[in-house]
Amino acid sequence: MNETRHRVTLTVNGVVREAEVPGRRLLSDCLRHDLGLTGTHVGCEHGVCGACTVLLDGEPVRSCLTLAVTADGHEITTVEGLARGDGEPSPVQRAFTECHALQCGFCTPGFLCTVTAFLRDNPAPSEEEALEAVAGNLCRCTGYQNILKAVHRAAEIQSEEGGA
Repeated sequence: MNETRHRVTLTVNGVVREAEVPGRRLLSDCLRHDLGLTGTHVGCEHGVCGACTVLLDGEPVRSCLTLAVTADGHEITTVEGLARGDGEPSPVQRAFTECHALQCGFCTPGFLCTVTAFLRDNPAPSEEEALEAVAGNLCRCTGYQNILKAVHRAAEIQSEEGGA
């Protein structure tokens, strides 16, 4: 069966990209298979684990639940786009490294995108707010203590750098 294909134009990590996708192509599959951006991980494929989280117009979304055609004309930021323009890791990426907030790394891209958006909106979170922010992302390795430390460390780094 030949499924109708749709041309989508996405601004991904600041670069306008085009792909021709079936109407039922998931954004996660478009990013990984059509655009070659494999940093977005797919875990549960049901929107539960958060590994596939990307930023759609700055807001965290589960790319495994989002159809690529619905993202047409929108801005997507994946884990590959979180680093600064000079290639230096973002404060969130630096904090995750400093605080050893990753082990196997499978969940990390989703956490990094989630925390980036969270700290943009809440630059000085309480412990409860930080816990709630990351509660939608599953990690089977770390036990979350270092992830929560990384959220607070990233907030510190951003504050030191003037909200970067």
